[in-house]
Amino acid sequence: MSNVLLLNRKQVETVLDMKDTIKAMKTAFSQLSDGAAILPQRIVISSTKGLSLYMPAYLPQSKSLAVKVVTVFKENPKSYNLPTTLGKVLLQDIDTGDVICIMDGGYLTAMRTGAVSGCAIEYLAKKEAETVGLFGTGVQGMTQLWASCVARPSITKGKVFDVRKEVAEDFAQKMTKKLQIPVEVATSAEDIIKSSEIILTATTSALPIFHGKWIQPGTHISGIGSHSPGTRELDSETILRSKVVCDQVSACLAEAGDIIIPITEGNITKEHIYGELGEIITGKKPGRENDQEITLFKSVGLAIQDAATARLVYDKAIAENIGTRVEI
Repeated sequence: MSNVLLLNRKQVETVLDMKDTIKAMKTAFSQLSDGAAILPQRIVISSTKGLSLYMPAYLPQSKSLAVKVVTVFKENPKSYNLPTTLGKVLLQDIDTGDVICIMDGGYLTAMRTGAVSGCAIEYLAKKEAETVGLFGTGVQGMTQLWASCVARPSITKGKVFDVRKEVAEDFAQKMTKKLQIPVEVATSAEDIIKSSEIILTATTSALPIFHGKWIQPGTHISGIGSHSPGTRELDSETILRSKVVCDQVSACLAEAGDIIIPITEGNITKEHIYGELGEIITGKKPGRENDQEITLFKSVGLAIQDAATARLVYDKAIAENIGTRVEI
């Protein structure tokens, strides 16, 4: 029989810290860039009620072999009192292949997505950036804003924008308390763009949420909300004006409407993409080169992020004696 550690969402939240998660992302993307990571294409199964996605990865240096199972079943809230999107991560022993841990994947996904933006900000944003603006005030927005402040301790003020004003106001209050900096609700999309040196987009919008002409020189943008070919948060002008860095170029060319649509329109070619985050972390390409260029990090999410974070969660849980063990 196998001895498996079970970790629920609250336990994952207890052990995960943003600084350590950003560090884990650096290691993961370095392995990807150096060719050490094994990252198969995700498997998608469409059933009568929804989608199931299987995202495996192996990071030998991190000693992480894992698969995340994500489901999107739209009838869940109404019919089963469950969230539309559910996720679990299975972590394996790299020597035996046995599953050693099953953990909730919801908070883990939000943290790894925020952390990879934190990595990008470290290399692509202005060194002494003081202002950050966020579109979207869900769990992903929370970790994006948190990661930006960890990556740039120089940040002294945040602004948030959401079509649901009351939700944005509640979010701003909570993040002001969490980050110990004033976080305000922006009056408009234009307001947030023109007053922020770092811009974070974490929405469910299928159409661009601001005009690229508003972006000021020296701005960094992290776009993580859209991840399908027909949707985008960023307009073609934003892409055209930016030095574009992807989590993985092939993944963005297959899934990121923010990149695919401008190419289809003829506004850019794939050669407009500057490079991948791992190339910058490992020093193969420089990141920000001056305080005037506009930089953009586009992420669609990779299984190496889940694998690296799952190993981090497991190691911390073992060290702190957290979780429930079961014999299977």
